Amino acid sequence: MTRTAQPTPTTANRSGATVELDGVVKSYGAHTALTGFSLRLEPGEFVSLLGPSGCGKTTALRALAGLEVIDAGAIRIDGQDVAAVPVERRDIGMVFQQYSLFPHMTVRQNVAFGLEIRKVPADDRRRRVVEALDMVHLADLTDRYPHQLSGGQQQRVALARALVTRPRVLLLDEPLSALDAKVRVTLRDEIRRIQTELGITTLFVTHDQEEALAVSDRIAVMHGGGIEQIGTPEQLYMRPATAFTADFVGQSNRLRGDLRGGDVFTYGFSLPSIDRTLDDGPVTAYVRPEDVMLAPDGGLSGAVLTSSFLGSVRRTTLRLDDGTALVVQHDVAQRPVPGDEVHVRLLGTPVAVAPLG
Repeated sequence: MTRTAQPTPTTANRSGATVELDGVVKSYGAHTALTGFSLRLEPGEFVSLLGPSGCGKTTALRALAGLEVIDAGAIRIDGQDVAAVPVERRDIGMVFQQYSLFPHMTVRQNVAFGLEIRKVPADDRRRRVVEALDMVHLADLTDRYPHQLSGGQQQRVALARALVTRPRVLLLDEPLSALDAKVRVTLRDEIRRIQTELGITTLFVTHDQEEALAVSDRIAVMHGGGIEQIGTPEQLYMRPATAFTADFVGQSNRLRGDLRGGDVFTYGFSLPSIDRTLDDGPVTAYVRPEDVMLAPDGGLSGAVLTSSFLGSVRRTTLRLDDGTALVVQHDVAQRPVPGDEVHVRLLGTPVAVAPLG
């Protein structure tokens, strides 16, 4: 997976707001969805909430939007506590998985609707609608109705409708999950381009780690109603602070080993531990597939179970002699087939570890 290169917003185009969720608690009956959730977004920053279903990421977004009444904590936009401010007065643009376009309105009318509600003068309204549709490359489809558009085009309309009001904050709740893979990637990159150009502070909810890694300034990995780890995509992938992050972000092999003096000893290899403060003892080491290599001989041996061509790389799963499954990411020129006996070596890259319990 290649991360999309993104320009860093400059001071000049950072028109977004500072957003703070401070100790937010939200419960639904006996279930607590947010357990003292805290997060700060800087002006113009693109932050993703990433996590499994039920971790609280959508609840956090809906609380910021004003669609959920929180039980405790504070929500501030540019320093103003908006926890009691109605959704329509928070100056927030929202795009959801469901496009929610008005079927009886044209593209132009759908995009203009928010401006009409705000009583923006007609001339200004027309100009801003044109600008918004140009931004999402739909200027030639203004008179079509939603049923005449593809899914990707409908989502572009929804994005234009959210942006035309010039909000200080943009919220995206899994807006791409209903689209096919190619359209999803294209629209993902378009959203990031537009967000960077406008400098809107953006919170993006997704369960798709590739999306989050590709477009975010920072990612907050959520677990059990709180943040497990927050950092840049590179930090989360290369230096996961917990076993949950290592297991959830990217793919990892779980290998049993012994931690001694900050190094994990597993299958005859010594691997530096990312967290060198852990106590010695039996651990699970999380080893990325790209940190294992096929070798002509020596090292570990096992039988190939599957080998998949992924375009720029191949990913091969083998069963080690002790029954452990191990995934190796390697050059496409190497083409093992099921049943082959192969040898592998661990490269010695630092790994996340968790005590065996």
